[in-house]
Amino acid sequence: MRNVTLKTVKEVAGIRAASQLAADTLCKVGEMLRAGITTEDINRFVHEDTVRRGAIPAPLNYHGFPKSVCTSVNDVVCHGIPGPYVLKNGDIINVDVTTIFEGFFGDTSATFFIGDVSDEARHVTEVSRKSLDLAIGVVKEGARLGDIGAAIQEYAEGQGCSVVRQFVGHGIGRTFHEEPQVPHYGKRGTGLRLKAGMVFTIEPMINLGTYGVRVLADKWTAVTEDGKLSAQFEHTIVVTKTGCEVLTKRPRPLVGSEVFAG
Repeated sequence: MRNVTLKTVKEVAGIRAASQLAADTLCKVGEMLRAGITTEDINRFVHEDTVRRGAIPAPLNYHGFPKSVCTSVNDVVCHGIPGPYVLKNGDIINVDVTTIFEGFFGDTSATFFIGDVSDEARHVTEVSRKSLDLAIGVVKEGARLGDIGAAIQEYAEGQGCSVVRQFVGHGIGRTFHEEPQVPHYGKRGTGLRLKAGMVFTIEPMINLGTYGVRVLADKWTAVTEDGKLSAQFEHTIVVTKTGCEVLTKRPRPLVGSEVFAG
């Protein structure tokens, strides 16, 4: 438990409020996505929607990140920088929204389909979505971090995909990234024991090919080594005595993403 803080009821309420704003913004992004818009259009929308609520887009200027949201298209695993790229039919895009509201952070992401996508694109996206669902299902007081990673790894690899190891989930609260780190691979019964009041993200990055990742010269954009597709879903959760609460639970189903509401 070294460096892992258990959140009070009041702190969880603050994280929940920020998380709900992030979740609503993400839903609105899904409603605007279509072929022909740029990733900068997404950035502009997220920035304006966040500020309008009296909140702050957490990525902006975080360790020098230049935009208000991460947009990761096709073989981009995470931390894609919005810009002039024009979305086209068949693309998949992960949009990662983190909101600061009244001093607390809420972090969530989803992968969306642009128009008609390939069977491979649909497969890796659905494996990522299901991996997150399975991981959330094992979280409760007394479980271990390794149980989370194992649930993801067992399923994803069983579906012929791989799990990125270079990037992990993380504790969150009054700061963007806290302990514990939450690997998306591992062995059941190993790792830190979970306790009620722990708040962290689970955000499996699932690759269609191998799990190797490289970071581009901009020092942010991470892409698959083999150029194959990658997909990701993310929720912020709090551990409870009987399970967990998904603080970024969405107020409505995502458009252009999940087969099932979530």
